[in-house]
Amino acid sequence: MSVLSNLVLNRTLLQRQLLLHRTDGTALEAIRHLVAMQGQECNAPYVGLWARVAGFVHEDLTALLHDRSVVRGALLRTTQHLTAAEDFGLLRPLVQPVLDRSPRQGFGKEIAGLDLAALAAAGRELLAGQTLTRPQLGRLLAERFPGRSPQALGGTAHFLLALLHPPPSGTWGKWGNRKAVPCVLADEWTGQVMSTSPQVETMVLRYLAAFGPAGVMDVQAWCGLTRLGEVLDRMRPRLRTYRDERGRELFDLPDAVLADPGLPAPVRFLPPFDNVVLGHSDRSRVIDDDDRKQVMPGMSQVRPTFLVDGFVEGTWALNGSTLLLSPFRQLSDEDTQDVVEEAGKLAAFVGEEGKAGDVAFV
Repeated sequence: MSVLSNLVLNRTLLQRQLLLHRTDGTALEAIRHLVAMQGQECNAPYVGLWARVAGFVHEDLTALLHDRSVVRGALLRTTQHLTAAEDFGLLRPLVQPVLDRSPRQGFGKEIAGLDLAALAAAGRELLAGQTLTRPQLGRLLAERFPGRSPQALGGTAHFLLALLHPPPSGTWGKWGNRKAVPCVLADEWTGQVMSTSPQVETMVLRYLAAFGPAGVMDVQAWCGLTRLGEVLDRMRPRLRTYRDERGRELFDLPDAVLADPGLPAPVRFLPPFDNVVLGHSDRSRVIDDDDRKQVMPGMSQVRPTFLVDGFVEGTWALNGSTLLLSPFRQLSDEDTQDVVEEAGKLAAFVGEEGKAGDVAFV
């Protein structure tokens, strides 16, 4: 079994994530390839696509959200993601067991003894043909389940039902009140029925195409499901296997190409929560273990980052029209020049329209 160096894994990940060379394909093609893009923050997928798609502009994604080609809803790891409409119908049923457990963890005693199937049915009936915010849905459900907290009822239904958040929610700059985002039934919004027999193997193959080679724990960290070892064992005859430098078994598509470790990796800026830094259990292929705490300081934060020579070398933040850069260590003069050049382009993208942004080191 071949042993893959960390540098091979790094360059292969960047290549499959469209970060070695920006793709000339469309934003929709990129989203389909990536399977799902983190959408916890409305601006994040825009920055993620800007880093990956040549000539990407804000209107490219906004148009896809409005024409319903791309949708936004709770998916991987119970967090908001953007997917192609047809992929939501595949992924949501697969991760539903994880979402079903979330109300018990979040609301506990408030929903103890509640008939969750009846709640889901009532929520679906109330949402049929209309758009409701979670507080509105909670208040209507409280009329049917007296004595229960509207907040707990609305929040629980949000996990139990396949819901989407239609635009303008999730479009560039539309932060608003996260608890008051509009909700619609996914099948009504997309016109597609949720898959009744979703194939977890299909999801694994799609993941490997965008994140592989990867181990069982990596796939689980990405999607939030557990016990996928049995799935990968069943798929073993259809896959190629490797080991990394730590001895972990890795799986990959049989015809997938591994990247040349000598390929140059340009500076890239990533948004908060980007799946490049979240899509594996062992993230050493893209970020040093000692640097992780600066990107993920706790309280469910995952800061926006920038890559130098393929690895996370710092974080960034926007303060007004100024892009603030916080490198983890001293950069070489050449790397500093490359970082500032790419940062200037990002500052223009995320700043006020028509205004060139500034760049400053913290």
